[in-house]
Amino acid sequence: MLGRAADGLYWMFRYTERAENIARLIDAAAHMALTHTDPADDGWDSVLNSVGGHAAYCAKYEGVTGPQVIDFLLRDCDNPSSVLNAVYSARNNARTVRTALTRDAWESTNEFWLEMSRMLARPVKPSDLPETLDAIKRHTALIRGAFHGTMLRNEIFDFARIGTFIERADNTARILDVKYYVLLPAVSFVGSSLDNVQWESILRSVSAHRSYRWVYDADIQPAKIAEYLILSERMPRALTFCYQKIRDSLTNLEREYGERHAAHDTVARTLATLENRVVADIFDEGLHEFLLGFIERNNQLGSEVAEAYRFY
Repeated sequence: MLGRAADGLYWMFRYTERAENIARLIDAAAHMALTHTDPADDGWDSVLNSVGGHAAYCAKYEGVTGPQVIDFLLRDCDNPSSVLNAVYSARNNARTVRTALTRDAWESTNEFWLEMSRMLARPVKPSDLPETLDAIKRHTALIRGAFHGTMLRNEIFDFARIGTFIERADNTARILDVKYYVLLPAVSFVGSSLDNVQWESILRSVSAHRSYRWVYDADIQPAKIAEYLILSERMPRALTFCYQKIRDSLTNLEREYGERHAAHDTVARTLATLENRVVADIFDEGLHEFLLGFIERNNQLGSEVAEAYRFY
């Protein structure tokens, strides 16, 4: 496969995943804002920090307010990671690799762009926000479903999966890191009802609220949530799960091309920090330090994949 085609598939699915992640963050923050008695402390700062958009937002707006943050994250053309820009980029990448996609995979991506260009043509009214966020999540699920249901399990599938899980792992790690260093207002709140609400908001933002309760019943504890989102091999947005899938796809590419690259070693080293671990070890090391190291390795992996398979 040409590097340009691999690049298009990789980024098509990174941008699709990014659009869904942002929608889930907005959904969780909007839900959390309803529980705050202080309108000035409604968690929107933490959302901007999670997506790395705080500086860009503050350069354009004075003050952090829910409606402005929502508009910035959904449809601001100056925000390269807004949902509208992410969907546009996903669709453009899909168009460059049109012949590598089945009709179902292409049409579901194209329909996503058409729907979002209509729904996000103007600021979203508060009453329309749930419908808009549901549409984003529904369309990304349709793209994944069409892709998984119709595509051959070959290198095309593997490059798409690598893009999906690198983006997803980055999102989960950033959300967890923000919880400890931005979202929690004061040490005195640890273990309080406010703290529990914030931790539940993290579960909602990665669509893990119900599945967490299946595993841990109703026992909302920071250590257990961290364990679930970092070390679980069954939860689709957990770091370990994501990296096991990346490893599998890179192994398939190694078998396909007969070549091993630095990216394979980076995945192996990262998995070594995740597998056969207990969450207490991570807390002893320092959750922030652990997550920061993970994010750096994840970014490094993306660069190594691009270099190894000539994304240019």
